[in-house]
Amino acid sequence: MTLTELSIKRPSFIIVIFAVITLVGLFLFAQLKYELLPKIASPVVVVTTIYPGGSPYEVETSVTKIIEDAVSGIDKINKVTASSLEGVSFVTVEFIQSAKIDLALQDVQRKVNEVVTRLPDDAKTPTLSKVALDEIPVLRMGVTSNMPSRDFYQLMKDQVQARLAKLPGVGQIQLVGGDEREIKINLDLDKIQSFGLSVARVVGTIKGNNIDFPTGNLKGDSRQYVVRIAGKVTSMEEMRNLVIGKSKMGGDVKLGDIAEVEDGQADYTKISRLNGVTSIGVLVSKQTDANSVDVSTLVRAELPKIQKDYASDDIKFDIAQDGSVFTLDAANAVKKDLGLAILLVALVMLIFLHSFRNSIIVMIAIPCSMFATFIFMYIFGLSLNLMTLLGLSLVVGILVDDSIVVLENIYHHLEKGEEKRVAALKGRNEIGFAALSITLVDVVVFVPLTLVNGLIGNILKEFALVVVVSTLMSLFVSFTVTPMLASRFSKLQDLSKKGLMNSFSRGFENLYNRFKKHYEGLLRFSLRHWILTLFAVLVLFLVSTVGLVGGGFIGGEFITQSDRGEFTVTMELDPGSTLEHTNLVTRQIENIIGKMPEVKKTFVNVGASAEGLFSQSANNASEINVSLIPKEERLLSTDQVGNEIKKKLQDLPGAKIRVNPIGIFGVANQTPIQVIVSGPDMDSVKNAADSVFNMLKKIPGTADVRLSTEDGKPETRVEIDREKLSAFGISIADVGTALRVGLSGDDDSKYRDNKNNTEYTIRIAFDEFDRKKISDLSAMVFFTPQGRAIQLNQFANIYQTTGPTKLTRKDRNPTIYVYSQVNGVPSGTIGAAFQTALQNSKIPKEIIIGYDGDLRNQAEGFSSLGLALLAAVIFMYLIMVALYDSYIYPLVVMFSLPVALIGALLALALTMKTLNIFSILGVIMLMGLVAKNAILLVDRANDMKEHGLNSFDAIIEAGDTRLRPILMTTIAMVIGMMPIALSHDSGSEWKSGLAWA
Repeated sequence: MTLTELSIKRPSFIIVIFAVITLVGLFLFAQLKYELLPKIASPVVVVTTIYPGGSPYEVETSVTKIIEDAVSGIDKINKVTASSLEGVSFVTVEFIQSAKIDLALQDVQRKVNEVVTRLPDDAKTPTLSKVALDEIPVLRMGVTSNMPSRDFYQLMKDQVQARLAKLPGVGQIQLVGGDEREIKINLDLDKIQSFGLSVARVVGTIKGNNIDFPTGNLKGDSRQYVVRIAGKVTSMEEMRNLVIGKSKMGGDVKLGDIAEVEDGQADYTKISRLNGVTSIGVLVSKQTDANSVDVSTLVRAELPKIQKDYASDDIKFDIAQDGSVFTLDAANAVKKDLGLAILLVALVMLIFLHSFRNSIIVMIAIPCSMFATFIFMYIFGLSLNLMTLLGLSLVVGILVDDSIVVLENIYHHLEKGEEKRVAALKGRNEIGFAALSITLVDVVVFVPLTLVNGLIGNILKEFALVVVVSTLMSLFVSFTVTPMLASRFSKLQDLSKKGLMNSFSRGFENLYNRFKKHYEGLLRFSLRHWILTLFAVLVLFLVSTVGLVGGGFIGGEFITQSDRGEFTVTMELDPGSTLEHTNLVTRQIENIIGKMPEVKKTFVNVGASAEGLFSQSANNASEINVSLIPKEERLLSTDQVGNEIKKKLQDLPGAKIRVNPIGIFGVANQTPIQVIVSGPDMDSVKNAADSVFNMLKKIPGTADVRLSTEDGKPETRVEIDREKLSAFGISIADVGTALRVGLSGDDDSKYRDNKNNTEYTIRIAFDEFDRKKISDLSAMVFFTPQGRAIQLNQFANIYQTTGPTKLTRKDRNPTIYVYSQVNGVPSGTIGAAFQTALQNSKIPKEIIIGYDGDLRNQAEGFSSLGLALLAAVIFMYLIMVALYDSYIYPLVVMFSLPVALIGALLALALTMKTLNIFSILGVIMLMGLVAKNAILLVDRANDMKEHGLNSFDAIIEAGDTRLRPILMTTIAMVIGMMPIALSHDSGSEWKSGLAWA
């Protein structure tokens, strides 16, 4: 007994199966979590090393190169990049996609531990971190209070931060800005020198007299006691009375005699504001395996409780950005598109089938298939994200295909006068082979996408899995539920009867018959003039591929920017600008942006500079995160608002302004055009980078072209005469330590406040007055072993110059990145124009040109999708060879595939969409649809030839009998995609690119 026979004879069995599937599917659907995108694994490890006071050159030589050499030998490394900035080194290790990030992190940690002893003594211990999209902040908010600023910061750090961090799923809570308490010991250089003391001695004495020292245990007859020297300073007065040395007259020199001891606050490194109000910024990140929507919900629920508990201090939270809002909006938009698609497909079924009961029989395939897909999603850990929901939306038209074909053939047997059950069994058996073929063709189109690696694989894998599972389930439904229902409820429609529905159906049938007549005439003409037909198709194919794509009418890019209503304005001043001056200019920019009617909130971080996922401290830079009012309430798009801001700020003196929209991954987009110039030495790399810079500036559509390494940061260099220094008996380490302590400060010691049992940093540094001018530095006194006082300028040449702000390396070679924004031109078009210009340039052969950002992602994505498309075509052919036991008939189907590109590329050109990963995905889906229609025609034509018709008549008859199911399946597919193609909701820019293709 076949599966269809079982369904018709034992309907209760099938009803029970699908009842269970429905109930379990509904229950598990409620358990699925919402996410913006599928989990994207980024096997990238960043090694960060702080080297206080080090110039970029010193950081590169003493830190970066050592760590680079250590980690470069690890297995499965794709590339190693490094950046050396003032006082900090970043070494980024990117692994191939198959690498396990946790194991990779352990390997990098082991290699770094091996070379820690070779780093400078003043360098901090390197820290390792994984770069993952899961670690970007879910919530950004500002907090204000009427408390004293230091007490407020300490409350946030000790109480509120800990309270939020313990919530389930919350990973890291980062505080930005605020007044942090710090004990400052401001050394008076003149007084120190007058007492004959050295900086190193003063620092050593302070640290040596502010320490708790465990000494051991005392063991009595029955008890044991721990002995500990309680040497911590307990008050400011006690700190001031610390004896540092002896004066020439024999008296005690106390710390208060040579320094100002201040219970103050740490110097500002970042300043946070929300809507112009100074606040403490709070960035909430989730744990790697946590759900962003759940975390946001829990944190939002906790905030009113915290405000209530500290109502007397008037603590108020104001959320600037919530990543879960876009996630839910985008998911709800796709679910709305899904529901609308189902309704439209149901309307198409009703129009073609002229019967509510026949339409319902077909439409039952959609929920039956989807409920089973929800079970699969739960079992394999998939979430309700844009890609899985988009897959469900786009597959609506596919889900009814098999049932349409089966029901149409069953209806054909009913018209012959056969009994319902016989017609259902014969109709399904007769068409079953074709139904199996068209379903497997759809499946093999998407199977290669589940096997793609890299970023593209991470994005599209869940989409493809959902489509494959739901499509296979629709085949099972067409073999069981559809014939079972048809055997009970299907009936012939008598259109001659009166009634509104019958009148409409008769009108539609008249229209359909006229269309069929025209189609049959066109088909006959094409068969009789096949050479002309082939020539016309070839011309159209060349025009659409070579003309539209090659002619630049269809641009290329990685992903079309989605209008999230959020973007980041990055402002940079001259490299030597102070934080105070940067804050002043940032205030002016805030006021200009805040007056724009489209702007809802601004969240400012003065002293930060970011490129993609990496955020760095910089006194001359600021980030302004801008949130706009809802899309339906404004006339301008996010890009248009960003362009308006650029126009308003372009005359701001000394400020470089960049506007980066928040991308689909939830972070400010990286600069789309990134050209990597590397070579054997920095001079040749610099010359080549200048050439690339000039080439990019000449390409239409580029904007804000800049180099990653720019001279101009003022610095004071101290060149030591080693012979003189040796004669004095002083080491470079003595000089360096004294200068570092004096200018950067020593913060290794802690002050314990016994009132709240909290430790605060003690910073020992020169008084601000003694670190303003070169003359102060030149007069700094050192003591020889014999006690003779000498000044720094006696053995060193001190002068001012400029140096690079940032030094970069790639795979241990000096590297310069050339960045460019795009303005009205797709990044892929600019990349193609640059490659053409590069071929005509005279850049030396030893210089290596590479790409990053959108250009790299586009190249990898297009390559992966091209291979997936090729594999899909091959699989389609092999499936049809196996099903038809012929190598010739499948070729007839395959010849229809290139023709599909004509309409796809023409649609992209007319709607001004680009070739990106989603529109190419749409083309891959189109291959399956075209092959399905061709299979229906070829299968019927072959069947007619076996019944004695010649090829011409067989094709005409196949076109006549298969036109209705082909029209139904195609229109159902197109109508099902129309809500997405016309959508103006979240993410519509790239969703519609897929749908239009």
